Amino acid sequence: MANAPKPTTVKKESSSSSNLFATLVIPICLIVGFSIYTFVFGNPENFIDNNPENLPKQGNFYGMAHKAGYIVAIIMGMLLMVFVFSVERLIVIGKATGKGNLEGFVKKVQGFLSSGNIDSAIAECDKQQGSVANVIKSGLLKYREVESDSNLNVEQSVAAIQKDIEEATSLEMPMLEQNLTIIATLVSVGTLMGLLGTVTGMIKAFAGLANSGAPDQAALAIGISEALVNTATGILTSTLAIIMYNLFTSKIDKLTYAIDEAGFSIVQTYASKHK
Repeated sequence: MANAPKPTTVKKESSSSSNLFATLVIPICLIVGFSIYTFVFGNPENFIDNNPENLPKQGNFYGMAHKAGYIVAIIMGMLLMVFVFSVERLIVIGKATGKGNLEGFVKKVQGFLSSGNIDSAIAECDKQQGSVANVIKSGLLKYREVESDSNLNVEQSVAAIQKDIEEATSLEMPMLEQNLTIIATLVSVGTLMGLLGTVTGMIKAFAGLANSGAPDQAALAIGISEALVNTATGILTSTLAIIMYNLFTSKIDKLTYAIDEAGFSIVQTYASKHK
């Protein structure tokens, strides 16, 4: 019985660099968020008589944000995380797509397969580059390998090609999906932190109303400001995070579809040619 050919895929480097990136970005963003809260929002010029102990100047958003408490600093850090991880994912997914139009690339490969020109299809993969091209090239190399192996029947050859494409895909896809979990988590955590800030602000507002005699208008204003600012920044963070998460998942789905389409063409071309 003939032995199945060894897969042509090559193991990619460890994802430790991506994990290190995430490990560094999260605390750095939080530090920057607290710095913005302290030095930008807390700038004395944002307050009456240039005194941060006083109320913010009328219409001064920075001063209102500073009075909203330290939860604003945390939410600012999370908002920065959304920006940083979104830029990082855009770069990675852009590289995975390759240099040319993805749909045009897949059609060119299918055209070369139809004409039996495997070498030109491989050359097109080298020209395109990216994760999709790497997976398709792996399948094409396996196609050429099993075609020259007289010990394999059609079923074994088709299975070998399919397995090689699946292994190459399993190596490429995790790289595309890394850090998406963080963005997805920020969708929920941003809303919850905003809600927490809303609750703490309302507690302060009601505390101002609870004073005997006339309500403490300053405490009431600060409490309401804290509630509204935290709500707004939390919603902004969650909204941006969910938009970017859905954008990236749709792009990854598009790449996956292109891989499946080209892989199916490779297998079908081989099967129909060797009936």
